[in-house]
Amino acid sequence: MLDFVRGALAIVFVFGVVVFVHELGHFLAAKFVGVYTPRFSIGFGPSLFSRKWGETEYIIAALPLGGYVRMASREDEQMARLEGGSERPVHAPETVGGSGARLADEEELAPGSTPPRYWNANAMAPFGPIPVPENRLFESKSLLARLFILSAGVTMNFLLAVLVLAGTYLAYGNPIATTRTVGSVAPLASAPNLAEQLRPGDTIFAIDGQPVGNWREIVESLMTNDAAPARIRTHRGEVILPVGGSGDPTRQELATSIQRLVPAVIDRVLPGGAARTAGLLSGDTIVAIDGVPVQGWAQVVSRIEASPGTTLQLSLGNPQGRRSINVTPDSNTARNAQTGETRAVGKIGASVRPDMSYERVPLGAALSAGWSEAWGVTGAVGAMLRDLSTGRASPRELGGIIQIASESSEAAKSGFDSLLRFLALISVNLAVFNLLPIPILDGGQILLNTAESVRGKAFSERTRQYIAYVGLAAIGVLVVLAMFNDVARRWL
Repeated sequence: MLDFVRGALAIVFVFGVVVFVHELGHFLAAKFVGVYTPRFSIGFGPSLFSRKWGETEYIIAALPLGGYVRMASREDEQMARLEGGSERPVHAPETVGGSGARLADEEELAPGSTPPRYWNANAMAPFGPIPVPENRLFESKSLLARLFILSAGVTMNFLLAVLVLAGTYLAYGNPIATTRTVGSVAPLASAPNLAEQLRPGDTIFAIDGQPVGNWREIVESLMTNDAAPARIRTHRGEVILPVGGSGDPTRQELATSIQRLVPAVIDRVLPGGAARTAGLLSGDTIVAIDGVPVQGWAQVVSRIEASPGTTLQLSLGNPQGRRSINVTPDSNTARNAQTGETRAVGKIGASVRPDMSYERVPLGAALSAGWSEAWGVTGAVGAMLRDLSTGRASPRELGGIIQIASESSEAAKSGFDSLLRFLALISVNLAVFNLLPIPILDGGQILLNTAESVRGKAFSERTRQYIAYVGLAAIGVLVVLAMFNDVARRWL
């Protein structure tokens, strides 16, 4: 129950902060350039909490799947419908424009009747009878001002990631995996000889001719260098791998396929799992399975996953001495993200102890590290979207709200610093995703406003409606696909 509550709070925290900061960016930018903003909402649907300060109503709504800032506009009736229904009655005076501003009708203002909430005879619609002036409408602003408003949300999300990452460096220090030893090499269809060229136990000394001192430098060098082919020097010699060409792996694929050696020291033993039943304890080190020595956690996982329902003898060591236990891995279904094939894998319900050391970081270095890491994640997300659009990556790799919720919960279990890093990752993902040129997303709106400026006049209301429907359909397809992938990974 404690894990469930902690996971639920983690989900609300991650979604709430990321969405709030994104919408706050749009809101502050709109206020800065003088656009009227009658509503700021976190979530969609019925209001759970509402309070009006100044000329804006602030809302927390029932469906926490996003948020919006309502800005006064001549052309927002289609967006008003998407946000829960148009507020502008059919008989509203033309002077109100398309601002979504609901004017009170005569019956609501008759003597003895209850006026609308927040009604003020001296306020602008929808809180009073005064029409929204032309100079407060979104379309009245210059193209540069409109692009500033539209891009402010993704800018704030990126800055949030930078500040959160910098904060974790300041509070917890710089996590460093000091090892340079390879623990496992995942097979790649685009590099069939990789597992033969690079083996578990190899120590990496340099990437593309540049010396590396820890695993972070190895990963950063593999992902950010542009050299082709990739050159990895180990204690056994140099491995040369073609990258970037047709049929070749990307540098990101190489970086994720090569995992560091992690000592098989148990950290958490989950309640109800095979490991807890067998008597595995936190602090135990797995040194052999069925009498065969294992080197690192990757080999332990590989052996356990290959033995669903088969009893294994684990040889353990800890400060109190050595002992052996018998454990029978539970059988779980796993799906290959590339081929879609399913197979049974063994799980025992235990996690490995992190092998990180931490070094203190001054403020300037923390900000620099936060910026570099956020920018690196941005590049990785952009590369994944590029690979998806070109067919080099499978759409099965997309994850949706269930995946985010699951990973939020797991990050919370690993500690608040892990949860903060996950929040930064989601914030960058939201920023990059919103820049896609899909109508109703920020990137699509930037493209639409730029096209209208080049054209010299706005598109017709019908054209804007069609564009909005296309955008909604595209988002719907992506959401359904991501949800299907989430369900398939867990239950199919």
